[in-house]
Amino acid sequence: MSAKAVSCTIKSPVALQIGDAVSDSSRPGVYITDITLAEPVNIQEISFKNYYTAYVTVRLQRRQGGSAKWVTCLRNYCLMSNPHAEAGSHDYFSIYRHQMLTEPDSVTTVRLILRQPSSEWLNFSIEEINIYPCAKEDSERDVPAWISTLTPVEEPLDLNGLPDPETVSSSIQQMWALTEIMQASQTAASIGRFDVDGSYDVKLLSYT
Repeated sequence: MSAKAVSCTIKSPVALQIGDAVSDSSRPGVYITDITLAEPVNIQEISFKNYYTAYVTVRLQRRQGGSAKWVTCLRNYCLMSNPHAEAGSHDYFSIYRHQMLTEPDSVTTVRLILRQPSSEWLNFSIEEINIYPCAKEDSERDVPAWISTLTPVEEPLDLNGLPDPETVSSSIQQMWALTEIMQASQTAASIGRFDVDGSYDVKLLSYT
């Protein structure tokens, strides 16, 4: 990713314990990590390195009309094809804008919900989290110079010095009609060259 990652604060993971946390000593299967952004961001990509997390759900807090609203933009994204095996446990992943269920615009907080149903691993998390913004649409530094010289579609073409289109069309129609008349005349002449006073000349026919 060529863009620079946005400034953010990554909070410590919070475990979701099923049952009594004091009496139940089983390992928690769900962790929640909140990432607070320094300012509202239109997100293009979220990248991270996995550490034995099997699935991740992404929720976003978006600023809309002065209020904040939570939405789920990705649900149970698979990081390990088999939670009990090593495959994918230390891979790098990127979640892109087009993969999300809702547009990740004006985001103030990203919440990552991590799940690991297998008891094979003592701990699981994700590391090296980076969030990248969308490129600015009004930026002109990446636009080639030749594009700016193209004539916009909605701009009328300069027809100065060119003949009137309606006049050209009328002339073409007249030429087409004249051609049809000439072809009909040639056909009539070829048929009537043996016709003498309304009847056929036998001698002329016998010479052909």
